[in-house]
Amino acid sequence: MKIKVNEENIRLDQYLANSLDRSRSKIQKDIKEGLVCVNGKTVNSSYILNIDDEISITERQNIDSNIKSSDIDVDVVYEDEYLLVINKQSGLVVHPAPGHYTDTLVNALATKFKLSNMDSDRPGIVHRIDKDTSGLMLVAKDEKTHEKLSEMIKNKEVERIYISLVHGVINHDTGTIDAPIGRDPNNRQKMCVTDKNSKDSITHFKVLKRYKDKTLVECKLETGRTHQIRVHFNYINHPVVGDPIYGKKTNVTEFGQYLHSKSIRFTHPITNQELYFEVDLPKEFKDMLENLENE
Repeated sequence: MKIKVNEENIRLDQYLANSLDRSRSKIQKDIKEGLVCVNGKTVNSSYILNIDDEISITERQNIDSNIKSSDIDVDVVYEDEYLLVINKQSGLVVHPAPGHYTDTLVNALATKFKLSNMDSDRPGIVHRIDKDTSGLMLVAKDEKTHEKLSEMIKNKEVERIYISLVHGVINHDTGTIDAPIGRDPNNRQKMCVTDKNSKDSITHFKVLKRYKDKTLVECKLETGRTHQIRVHFNYINHPVVGDPIYGKKTNVTEFGQYLHSKSIRFTHPITNQELYFEVDLPKEFKDMLENLENE
């Protein structure tokens, strides 16, 4: 793409943001990676343009050439031209990673939908939920929507409610776990509550049902750290049932952990429409609760 400049004394990134339907941060990323030239030369984002300068933009490679498609069923709860709301099944990895290059949600989405290309390894993925967590998550179809949704999540403007079954009986009806989370220094595959190289992490919860030796809780995330609910409940000695990393190993099942992204509420980043979605617990989760009722 070539653009003839018709303004002067304006920054390159600002001019392109005004001229194209792209976010300024996306444009700055393209400039930094050398995809944008002015008069045949690479420059930085703050370069001041003159009238009749020629801007050349090299488009990013289409994501379809990088992501292998896979015929996996996807439960689409909502779709419009800007975004998707997906009800992910437990056991499905979200994006390609070592050991999972073709059997992920991204592989399933790649052939069925146009996805944002802000991250070629994770096209469309605004936020992720763990492999063995079920329920709702957002997927962006274009870069502008992706960036706006990411900002909304960062600014705590997306409300996410989870349901989890945890070990032990929690006596308090409600509570807040405010404990910073960082990488476990003894195991890089795990996270832990720590004051070293950590980030503030806050989980609010309320008890929905108490069983003989387990508790059903509803969790509201104020922050969205990796494994946050799992780490926080393990920290207070009530690990998530079925959690293969932080839970009791004797309770690990084929279903995975009993953690479900139940609902999501947000303002549509483009249309400004208020949206709310809720999905029921998976059958395996319901069966577990029924068994607990009969104990």
